[in-house]
Amino acid sequence: MPKKPKKPCKHPGCPNLTDKRYCKIHTENRPSAAARGYDSRWRKVRARFLKANPLCVKCNEDGILVNATVVDHIVPHRGNRQLLWDEGNWQALCKRCHDRKTMTKDRYQRYQY
Repeated sequence: MPKKPKKPCKHPGCPNLTDKRYCKIHTENRPSAAARGYDSRWRKVRARFLKANPLCVKCNEDGILVNATVVDHIVPHRGNRQLLWDEGNWQALCKRCHDRKTMTKDRYQRYQY
């Protein structure tokens, strides 16, 4: 039975091919979600924010009502704890809009420490 072809590593600029999301080099270097700030405290605050902001901001601008499922950082925090917890830097998005924003706009912004 033939194997699936390998795909490029999701780390920006990495040319390595892998069976998983990230190649071996970037899997070992990527901190856990909790180490990046997405711990139980974040999950509680996220739930509260989505309850207060139930609609996707981007879809709502187009006149479409879609439930928000993701709390997006308008300016990616890249490990900066101040940006991570700044509610003025948050917006409610649906997964589709969040993924689109992350793959286009956020991917090429510089780290902000």
